[in-house]
Amino acid sequence: MSAGLISGFAEFVAWRRLAGILLLTGLPLLALPLFVGEFSAHVLAISAYYVILAASWNMLAGFTGQFSLAQHAFAAIGAYGSGLSVYHLNAPIWLSIPAGVAAAAAGGFLLGVLVLHMRAIYLSIATWAFAETLHISLAAAYEFTRGDLGLSVPSLYGHVRPVVYYYTFLGAAVLCLLVTYFILQSPIGYFMRAVRDDPLRAQSLAVDTTRVKLFAFVVSSAMAGFGGALYAHYVLTLTPAIVDFSEMARIVVMAVVGGLGSFAGPILAAPPIYALNTWAAGWGEWSTVIFAGIVIVLMRLYPAGLSGLISLAVRRWRR
Repeated sequence: MSAGLISGFAEFVAWRRLAGILLLTGLPLLALPLFVGEFSAHVLAISAYYVILAASWNMLAGFTGQFSLAQHAFAAIGAYGSGLSVYHLNAPIWLSIPAGVAAAAAGGFLLGVLVLHMRAIYLSIATWAFAETLHISLAAAYEFTRGDLGLSVPSLYGHVRPVVYYYTFLGAAVLCLLVTYFILQSPIGYFMRAVRDDPLRAQSLAVDTTRVKLFAFVVSSAMAGFGGALYAHYVLTLTPAIVDFSEMARIVVMAVVGGLGSFAGPILAAPPIYALNTWAAGWGEWSTVIFAGIVIVLMRLYPAGLSGLISLAVRRWRR
């Protein structure tokens, strides 16, 4: 009885904490577009898109220990899956977006079956090869995908007002974060962290490590595909550049700078990093040097990232 009361109290505290975070962050985020211009609203919308991608990759790498380099590829599968459904099949958008998400989830499942028995660098190389193969295929099959000519995709609302899409991406990011939170609080979330920390010990305790990895792979791929499908109907023109490795590098930087394996990391890091990237675009190749310098300094000073720094500051303030 006491164990049940303790468990119920812990769950109540977790719900109160989640509700408090949503309340404290939600109201300012909802009001933010009222105080910024169109371009800033566009930056905020794309920042929310990268929150989805960074959170989905963080679930796979940060909480399950599977360092995949194909997260941007699954976003591209979601984008092209939705765009091609409309372009070739005249499918309505409300049907094409779920089709893109399903295509990304199916791709994650098939790739996971093939590579999740691999470990460490071998898994990274295999997933990178998958992403590069997709990149080349999208460019080569120009009669079907339009290649570098660009695949025209209809807008989600009949216009591309950044403020409306900001709220769309914000709602999608909140949805993906809630899914992540509930998964992490469930038994499968504990299994994921056990696989990350010590897969052999987890396997000795009757945890089906392959199934846990595959579950994380499919869910994270579906989340990335969801973000990519929405992104396609905002940018309106898709090219194979969406699978450039620089996209994957940006996702990794956002997750690592925010704090790899922390729930709040992608939320803290994705918006400022994308804003900084937009600001530094005029510097050309020097923008890459700026990002590399930021990552090196932060990882040297505090490897736990921004979320770790904030937690440390809160603990010191309480003392």
